Amino acid sequence: MANDLVSPVLVGADLPSPSPSASELGVDQGPAYGQDPAFAHDPAGHRDGVGERALMKVREVRFSYGTKEVLKGVSLEVKPGCLQGLLGPNGSGKTTLFKCCLGFLKPKSGLIEMDGVSIGSLGTRRLAAKVAYVPQEHYPSFPFTVSEMVEMGRFPRRGRLPILSRRDREAVAGALARVGLEKLAGDSYVRLSGGQRRLVLVARALAQEAEIMFLDEPTSSLDFANQLVVWETVRSIAAEGLGVVICCHDPNHILWFCDEVAALKGGRILAQGKVGQTMGRDLLEELYGRSIGVEKVSGRTFIYP
Repeated sequence: MANDLVSPVLVGADLPSPSPSASELGVDQGPAYGQDPAFAHDPAGHRDGVGERALMKVREVRFSYGTKEVLKGVSLEVKPGCLQGLLGPNGSGKTTLFKCCLGFLKPKSGLIEMDGVSIGSLGTRRLAAKVAYVPQEHYPSFPFTVSEMVEMGRFPRRGRLPILSRRDREAVAGALARVGLEKLAGDSYVRLSGGQRRLVLVARALAQEAEIMFLDEPTSSLDFANQLVVWETVRSIAAEGLGVVICCHDPNHILWFCDEVAALKGGRILAQGKVGQTMGRDLLEELYGRSIGVEKVSGRTFIYP
């Protein structure tokens, strides 16, 4: 990120009543692909009854790089307690959608709001106190310690004095313990393994105490064990009531770990909804343009090319 001291973020306050449904909001849920029986399972304990109130609403967002339109009327909602996967091929607009939701890019048209307020009207500090961001990778310009990296997550909540309060220190220690890195607090961040650095970024986002967390391919380039650590941590975060949106290229991970999915291709949402009711051969073959194989092993579904 451009500024090591501010982790991009967004979020919403309490609403007095549940938000309207996606259909009532005019959210494009894509064509009806139908539920594939092979995907009707729940190995990861996907949660029903996640929060109905939307923390963030994205409505008919369009964005262009010059004359090239990248997002073509995208709509979705971020709900509390819901782990939502964003799935799609390279160049489908996933990263651009993330940047719009984080306030890095300004949509050409459409609306992104939290509690009825456009994120464009929120200042940087207020935005960072509400939404946390975990990038794929981060290379700071200075050899910060692990603890110092996580302390940056407290920036939106600190007062004018550049001194950590007792509450700040507790939040940092708690975040490090949450990802199992408390013993590495004094180590150099740049000397950690790729998996450890990714967990430090998750801890920094946790220290922000935001209501929404966006993660951009958090398990890319990680070994099997660290992939599981990241997914277990992210699922536990969502279970505590945070809204979590995760960009992922592996449909198996979406299927196994996420509660809901939004499938994006060519800047449009092809389908979105609960994983078991949305994921299917037809959708995946439309997304990737090739035949998809599906097998069940010990009650768990596996997707392969």
